[in-house]
Amino acid sequence: MADNKKLKEDVLAISGVNVRKCMKCGKCSGTCPSYGEMEYHPHQFVSMVESGDIEKLMQSESIYKCLSCMACVERCPRGVEPGKLVEAIRLISIRRKDANRLTPDRISELLDEDMPQQALVTAFRKYTK
Repeated sequence: MADNKKLKEDVLAISGVNVRKCMKCGKCSGTCPSYGEMEYHPHQFVSMVESGDIEKLMQSESIYKCLSCMACVERCPRGVEPGKLVEAIRLISIRRKDANRLTPDRISELLDEDMPQQALVTAFRKYTK
């Protein structure tokens, strides 16, 4: 239980989000372009962080399905910023030993001539912290 409390404190400190402001309206999830691909949706991230159920989120592919577009942040009427929670959980997850999803030696195999440069920058930001 103490580990869950520390994990919750870390997520809240990294994200800067106040999960208690959430009124569970679901507008963040309604605007999410990855909604259909995610096991847990933005409003569920907020609820699960609030309840301290972060390990389950860290094991979910949802943290990698998030596009980091921050549409959920823009749509929230209370300024909860669920996208920042997703990024904080992803960051904690990839900082764990052997949990990084992208290593520099794999980049060349992922490149193609039509890939926008921004995709590379985003991939590094998401997976190499």
